[in-house]
Amino acid sequence: MSNVAKVIELVGKSDKGWEDAAANAVKTAARTLHGISGIEVVSMTAKVEDGKIVEYKTTIKLAFAVET
Repeated sequence: MSNVAKVIELVGKSDKGWEDAAANAVKTAARTLHGISGIEVVSMTAKVEDGKIVEYKTTIKLAFAVET
Protein backbone atom coordinates (compact mmCIF):
# COMPACT_ATOMS: atom_id res chain seq x y z
CA MET A 1 0.00 0.00 0.00
CA SER A 2 1.15 3.51 -0.81
CA ASN A 3 2.20 5.99 1.86
CA VAL A 4 0.65 8.79 -0.18
CA ALA A 5 -3.01 9.46 -0.95
CA LYS A 6 -4.58 11.89 -3.37
CA VAL A 7 -7.89 13.57 -2.53
CA ILE A 8 -10.33 14.76 -5.18
CA GLU A 9 -13.75 16.37 -4.89
CA LEU A 10 -16.73 14.85 -6.72
CA VAL A 11 -20.46 15.49 -6.92
CA GLY A 12 -22.82 12.53 -7.21
CA LYS A 13 -26.48 12.81 -8.23
CA SER A 14 -29.52 10.64 -7.54
CA ASP A 15 -33.29 10.80 -7.64
CA LYS A 16 -33.46 8.50 -4.56
CA GLY A 17 -31.45 10.25 -1.83
CA TRP A 18 -28.18 11.74 -0.62
CA GLU A 19 -26.67 8.38 0.35
CA ASP A 20 -27.39 7.02 -3.11
CA ALA A 21 -25.85 10.16 -4.66
CA ALA A 22 -22.63 9.59 -2.67
CA ALA A 23 -22.62 5.91 -3.67
CA ASN A 24 -23.02 6.90 -7.33
CA ALA A 25 -19.97 9.17 -7.10
CA VAL A 26 -17.87 6.38 -5.56
CA LYS A 27 -19.12 3.78 -8.05
CA THR A 28 -18.28 5.99 -11.02
CA ALA A 29 -14.85 6.92 -9.64
CA ALA A 30 -14.02 3.25 -8.99
CA ARG A 31 -14.22 2.58 -12.73
CA THR A 32 -10.92 4.39 -13.27
CA LEU A 33 -9.38 4.90 -9.82
CA HIS A 34 -7.78 2.11 -7.81
CA GLY A 35 -7.07 1.99 -4.09
CA ILE A 36 -10.02 4.11 -2.94
CA SER A 37 -9.67 4.23 0.84
CA GLY A 38 -12.46 6.50 2.01
CA ILE A 39 -14.69 9.51 1.52
CA GLU A 40 -15.72 12.60 3.43
CA VAL A 41 -19.15 14.10 2.80
CA VAL A 42 -18.66 17.82 2.21
CA SER A 43 -22.22 18.93 1.47
CA MET A 44 -25.66 17.75 0.48
CA THR A 45 -28.00 19.78 -1.71
CA ALA A 46 -31.21 19.13 -3.61
CA LYS A 47 -33.19 20.45 -6.54
CA VAL A 48 -36.83 21.23 -5.72
CA GLU A 49 -39.70 21.45 -8.18
CA ASP A 50 -43.34 22.05 -7.22
CA GLY A 51 -42.50 21.69 -3.54
CA LYS A 52 -40.86 18.27 -3.92
CA ILE A 53 -37.23 17.16 -4.06
CA VAL A 54 -36.56 15.84 -7.54
CA GLU A 55 -32.75 15.47 -7.46
CA TYR A 56 -30.28 14.92 -4.65
CA LYS A 57 -26.63 15.96 -4.90
CA THR A 58 -23.85 14.94 -2.52
CA THR A 59 -20.41 16.51 -2.71
CA ILE A 60 -17.65 14.22 -1.44
CA LYS A 61 -13.89 14.26 -1.01
CA LEU A 62 -12.56 10.88 -2.14
CA ALA A 63 -9.12 9.57 -1.11
CA PHE A 64 -7.20 7.02 -3.12
CA ALA A 65 -3.68 5.62 -3.02
CA VAL A 66 -1.00 7.07 -5.26
CA GLU A 67 0.68 4.16 -7.02
CA THR A 68 4.45 4.20 -6.90
